[in-house]
Amino acid sequence: MKKYALFLVLLAGVSWGAIGVFVKALNNYGVDSMQIVEAKTITSICAMGLIILFRDKRMFQFKLKHSWTFIGAGMAGVILSNQLYYITIKTTSLSVAAVLLYTSLIFIMLFSAVLFQEKITKIKVLSFVMAFTGCMLVSGIFENSAVLNFQGMAIGLCSGVGYALYTIFSRYAINYGYPSLTIQFYTFVIAAVVGVFFTDFGQIKEAMEADCIPVVLAILGAGLLSTTIPSLAYTAGMRYMDNGKASIMVSIDPVVAILIGIVFFSEKPTVISALGMIISIGAVVQINRTQIEAAKQS
Repeated sequence: MKKYALFLVLLAGVSWGAIGVFVKALNNYGVDSMQIVEAKTITSICAMGLIILFRDKRMFQFKLKHSWTFIGAGMAGVILSNQLYYITIKTTSLSVAAVLLYTSLIFIMLFSAVLFQEKITKIKVLSFVMAFTGCMLVSGIFENSAVLNFQGMAIGLCSGVGYALYTIFSRYAINYGYPSLTIQFYTFVIAAVVGVFFTDFGQIKEAMEADCIPVVLAILGAGLLSTTIPSLAYTAGMRYMDNGKASIMVSIDPVVAILIGIVFFSEKPTVISALGMIISIGAVVQINRTQIEAAKQS
């Protein structure tokens, strides 16, 4: 598995970036963000539960003293970060919220240095600067009229912290020896239970009554292709690389979102967003240059 770690983390970034296809489809039927999060989370729980059931029921087992890792990843990494992200969008703008969410890269690097003694190397810093710059350019923050205010900025930074905690709590669970399926299954169970209190299931019901099959397919796509697969791939890849490196690699997802917009929705990228895509890809190449050089020599 170690030699596939880079591929798995990149797969996670690509799959997360593809969620825009399903979100747009559900938005067209009147389903808002929080309802989409809950629906895809429940779908993912069912999928992972079935896999565990048929693969190895022992993966349902965990020690109660380790449950805080799943609770932390589910509540802070999924529910809190999503809620704060949506609030930031309302109080600032979509582009500002996206940029503030990606401050998670620096929080992951700092938390990992303190909690797991991961080294902050020159390559990591350079790759972080490139990845964050790429995200800023891709988000369109320099092209649109960005709405900035202290409340929105503060909440947006907190969404970045919450997003970072998903990686941090998952790392603790990995270090305790839990399989990726166990970690993600209980993370999403916690997220789904808490998410019930923030979800308007009436929206989903009305959408299904309007056009059942497309809505169900969009929910399945969001839950399986853009939640289950990337979550499992990211956790599996993290076993063989440090948190900082994994977080920079997975930041390729906004590039994927742009490419999908071009292919499926006839969106035209601007010069600035195209430059951001190139820089983001460069960050991924930069953080993995030692592996790339080794592969060339072999």
